Amino acid sequence: MSSVVAVEKQKLKNPPLQIHYLGDRALRQGAKRIAKVDDNVRQLVREMLQTMYSADGIGLAAPQVAVNKQLIVIDCEPNDAANPPIILINPKITKASSKLCNAEEGCLSIPGVYIEVTRPEAIEVSFKDENGRPRKMKATGLLSRAIQHEMDHLNGVLFVDRVTNSLVLTEELNKQGFDVQAVKPVS
Repeated sequence: MSSVVAVEKQKLKNPPLQIHYLGDRALRQGAKRIAKVDDNVRQLVREMLQTMYSADGIGLAAPQVAVNKQLIVIDCEPNDAANPPIILINPKITKASSKLCNAEEGCLSIPGVYIEVTRPEAIEVSFKDENGRPRKMKATGLLSRAIQHEMDHLNGVLFVDRVTNSLVLTEELNKQGFDVQAVKPVS
């Protein structure tokens, strides 16, 4: 990672951005491509990372902080200062494995709710980095899942929209005070 977006992996009392929650319209809009990666985008990346670390997250998409841009930040090892976060601008999945796997997911926009979701086990993704350079990467395991989860946000999709067990979904959302009507199942 270049030092242009370096932030300390720490919780801030007052993170720079506000995370929006299930039911908020901001989470349901398709994000727009970023035409030019400039200092404004890098500042947004810094603020998103600070907000994500402050909320104990491992991923955050711009729509979650009501910014309608195709930008996601991910750090599957938030407690390891030596492991830099991944910044994906205008990400696009170019390949997904036919092998699927189930794992529990949670979301900073739906705090306290953790439910199993089925996704492709491995993906290849192309994107621009924080310097605007085109990149490609392969991801498996938690990183693959985190990228797919955050990319869903860019299309106005939340992980609860992918949950097939409606009984568990209703129970978990009700427990945390979320409206089941805010879920928009994907076919």
